[in-house]
Amino acid sequence: MVTVMKFGGTSVGSGERIRHVANIVVNRKKEDKDVVVVVSAMSEVTNALIEISQQALNIRDIDKISDFINFIKEKHYKAIEESIKSEKIKKDVKKIIDSRIDELEKVLIGVAYLGELTPKSRDYILSFGERLSSPILCGAIRDLGEKSIALEGGEAGIITDDNFGNARVKKLKVKESLTPLLKEGIIPVVTGFIGVTEEGNITTLGRGGSDYSAALIGYGLDADIIEIWTDVSGVYTTDPRLVPTAKRIPKLSYIEAMELAYFGAKVLHPRTIEPAMEKGIPILVKNTFEPDNEGTLITNDIEMSDNIVKAISTIKNVALINIFGAGMVGVSGTSARIFKALGMYNVNVILISQGSSETNISIVISEEDVDKALKALKEEFGDFGKKSFLNNNLIRDVMVDKDVCIVSVVGAGMKGAKGIAGKIFTAVSESGANIKMIAQGSSEVNISFVIDEKDLINCVRKLHEKFIEKSNQ
Repeated sequence: MVTVMKFGGTSVGSGERIRHVANIVVNRKKEDKDVVVVVSAMSEVTNALIEISQQALNIRDIDKISDFINFIKEKHYKAIEESIKSEKIKKDVKKIIDSRIDELEKVLIGVAYLGELTPKSRDYILSFGERLSSPILCGAIRDLGEKSIALEGGEAGIITDDNFGNARVKKLKVKESLTPLLKEGIIPVVTGFIGVTEEGNITTLGRGGSDYSAALIGYGLDADIIEIWTDVSGVYTTDPRLVPTAKRIPKLSYIEAMELAYFGAKVLHPRTIEPAMEKGIPILVKNTFEPDNEGTLITNDIEMSDNIVKAISTIKNVALINIFGAGMVGVSGTSARIFKALGMYNVNVILISQGSSETNISIVISEEDVDKALKALKEEFGDFGKKSFLNNNLIRDVMVDKDVCIVSVVGAGMKGAKGIAGKIFTAVSESGANIKMIAQGSSEVNISFVIDEKDLINCVRKLHEKFIEKSNQ
């Protein structure tokens, strides 16, 4: 039985936690299972790497780089001391850490002197978070008596294109790379988040990259289960910070989990689910700090329950852009031009809705992308600030609303349920929120809408009370 276990940044945030994770891994190995571990960077390290790489480019202060290197070295040395008892293993791990930190320092100084930070060099810098945490966890596992080896994503067989920052997988050589190790009883500890091009350049897999790495390894090995170990006990009916009465969901279908992940549930990234879904590999979300908790099991089975709605997710820090123009009526390809223009500026559209009159299109994007989106639309459609119809513009006006958020109501039971949309929107109205945009996916297991951010808490609590809490009574 092959088990892939992924541990996030908070799970390995200190030496004490790394030791705890090593114990979880070793106990799983003792159950006569072949285990592959995927590990994230220690908490705060990736953000610190992003910040120092930008400072190296903009400020070019060698002293700041030196201070950062001391901080990184101290953090990882402390983790080694807390997680490993054997002096020999400590010495071996410190040698690897020293080598990689020296390498990191040289790259940062190079950025400062050259005044250049390419996507390729940025990925290389960001890769050090995982490349520093994996040898320490590997050492802790060895310290507990099991054979283990630390591997980078490329060494584990994740081969990508050269789209640095958000690389896509081209080939998987996972089976060839890891099966011989598993046959020898070795526990591979693989860096999450990173792969390698065929030319040998390190790439990063983008947001949620470590979860995705685990899914790719599970896919490549035809694993029996993929476990995502994090700091919460599974997927909840909604964000417990918004609704204290939120409950853990014992089981979800792949499609429900994907919708929830896409629309704001931070436990999983939607890309994690697709490889597992293709091969029918169950995903189990577990709490590193409460390992006896059952967590949430995600499979192909759609478990119908008394609840039509299974969960409510939210996305904040978004903006609603309304695009108006009677000139769009009957003109084919307008939407395609909008998406192409936005795509040229790497603006991701989260939601889209078009009025039946064809005179307006509404899109939701990340708030940080608003300026890029407006620039892209102006380049494609001209100056839509001139609002006279005599200008003959397709787009007459664009309005931006930044103080909004997305609420998504998800549940397999919604498919074919009569009147569910009306009941949802009645509850939203009772909460005092005003709906500004509505979208429903073709899967019919999700209805999403946009409201003012100030109404979010009341809205989510009302929906949770009506569709989840009362349904359980």
